[in-house]
Amino acid sequence: MGQARRVLIVGAGVGGLSAALDLAAQGFEVTVLERAPTPGGKVREVTIGDLKLDAGPTVFTMRWVFEQLFADAGLDFASAVPLDRADVLARHAWGGAQHLDLHADLACSADAIAAFAGPDEGRRFLEFSARAKAIYSTLEGPFIRNNCDSPLALMRAIGLNRFGDLWRITPFASLWRSLGSHFHDLRLRQLFGRYATYCGSSPFAAPATLMLVAHVEQDGVWRVRGGMHALAQALAQAAMQMGAAIRYGSEVAEIVDDGQRVTGVKLASGEWLAADAVIVNADPAAVASGLFGQQAQRAVKPLKPAQRSLSALTWNLVARSSGSFPLSRHNVFFSNDYRAEFRDIFQRRQLPAAPTVYVCAQDRDDEGGSVSRLGERLLCLVNAPPDGDRNPLSAESVTTCESATFALLDRCGLRLKHNPEQTVLTTPTDFHRLFPGTGGALYGPASHGWMASFQRPGARSRIPGLYLAGGSTHPGPGVPMAALSGRLAAASLQSDLGSTRRSCPAAIAGGMSTPSATTASTG
Repeated sequence: MGQARRVLIVGAGVGGLSAALDLAAQGFEVTVLERAPTPGGKVREVTIGDLKLDAGPTVFTMRWVFEQLFADAGLDFASAVPLDRADVLARHAWGGAQHLDLHADLACSADAIAAFAGPDEGRRFLEFSARAKAIYSTLEGPFIRNNCDSPLALMRAIGLNRFGDLWRITPFASLWRSLGSHFHDLRLRQLFGRYATYCGSSPFAAPATLMLVAHVEQDGVWRVRGGMHALAQALAQAAMQMGAAIRYGSEVAEIVDDGQRVTGVKLASGEWLAADAVIVNADPAAVASGLFGQQAQRAVKPLKPAQRSLSALTWNLVARSSGSFPLSRHNVFFSNDYRAEFRDIFQRRQLPAAPTVYVCAQDRDDEGGSVSRLGERLLCLVNAPPDGDRNPLSAESVTTCESATFALLDRCGLRLKHNPEQTVLTTPTDFHRLFPGTGGALYGPASHGWMASFQRPGARSRIPGLYLAGGSTHPGPGVPMAALSGRLAAASLQSDLGSTRRSCPAAIAGGMSTPSATTASTG
């Protein structure tokens, strides 16, 4: 057996840590370089007083991704990351007493919708759910689990004998238009159209394929005990258990190649680290903009600011709540003009005059849960334009949006009492600083148009030996998708370099294939 191949992973986000776990378990010499003092990337937390609050993703789905990841390394995910299944997926409000819960039980959701909007809409919901499940089933193996960089590659993966299935994923219609064929009640179109924002996109421009998100949630939403950041910590611990090293406070200034392939990285401290391969778990826009040196710029196509996904304006609060609205873990308060909201963000490049508001009540469960008399941990979020680098929001516009945000909550029966000392505000400019090169975009490129999903960078870059992982790459944004991207990067790297411990299969758990560097390179 020869010397172990050395792999450097830039960034300890979910994608980078998943790649580190896979590669370390296969016998590679893995070092993760993270400029922050803790793991997680976008799965981050903030501290207010003695309390830690989730400040990134709050919804955990597709647990099978992590079960397979841990199992392939000989580890048990359930013991590493305790979960509680949610019976209420989310609580939705439109003002006054207009409340609607979606449930983990499909029949319960149908009954709730029938009571809310009429029996015909309950029946249509079941038809919609069946279609969402069919779309997901069509795309899970060929697209979500695989390096798939073109419609032709997807057609080959699905098979010509299933061409009808490919057509039924409805790639050419917008999500909003397709929802109109399922629901007559505008409020339900808003509710399910919101799934486009999970990809940082507008429901009026995103493809109807994103209906599959409805099935992903229906398949299970989970609460991570200890908060979402506990997942990142468990991933880091598992990678180290397999032999990976994680160096915090290590900022990579340059990725170096010799004209033929990657040779290593230089840190901001001046230290040089040699490597046989490098995985970048950062937004590809950071690579394309030269933040990792001029040599690495050619690895991926640059992303135009107009192509960026949504950013956000968030308030982490320790607040005291009152009023008639019964907070659950996940709550959505809808604006009265959805189209205007996305027109403000994507066309006018400004905060929405009437925002939809998401509230994560971290201390709540399906029944409401017990809350300290000193207050509860909340994350309030509204969508925002991703221009934190070019056009920072004015203090006046943020104040105006904040007033509109909490006024909407009040109209829906939720009153929050908090003070500035127990509030952490994060703007698109702050997100741009946390995740350089993005302008504050939180999901990479927006999924607008039928080709958008194929235009995300894949695992292999244009530079041999340099691989990409994270929610801005294929297969897309979200915690489980980022993990899959890390696994795809690790599998591609293993296919190119060969495992140092045992032969590597052509496909890893669930049918995740590793095509050749020629067929899978990004354009």
